[in-house]
Amino acid sequence: MDKNVRDAVLKFRDDRDWKQFHNPKDLAISISLEAAELLEVFQWSGSDVSAESRMDKIREELADVANYCILMADACHLDLDEIILEKIRQNEKKYPVDKARGKSTKYTDL
Repeated sequence: MDKNVRDAVLKFRDDRDWKQFHNPKDLAISISLEAAELLEVFQWSGSDVSAESRMDKIREELADVANYCILMADACHLDLDEIILEKIRQNEKKYPVDKARGKSTKYTDL
């Protein structure tokens, strides 16, 4: 995670004295709500799965999700880079390239 981006999100929060409201439960709820708003961009789109015409709204909602993830990591004293890289290492074991390449099968069925 770019330190400047992380610091800008935390500064925005701190300038408004909002850290007092940012407990893990409420931040988890906020992440879920913002992710639902991202999903809503595609609601009722039928077979149209393209994103081109929705890019402005996608950018806005994805930024909200990412901002809350930064705030959640801060509240839980977690390093996003560290936990993302660890998750990749775990997924590499679950989804070896020779078994998973080009497949959407869950790891338990590979």
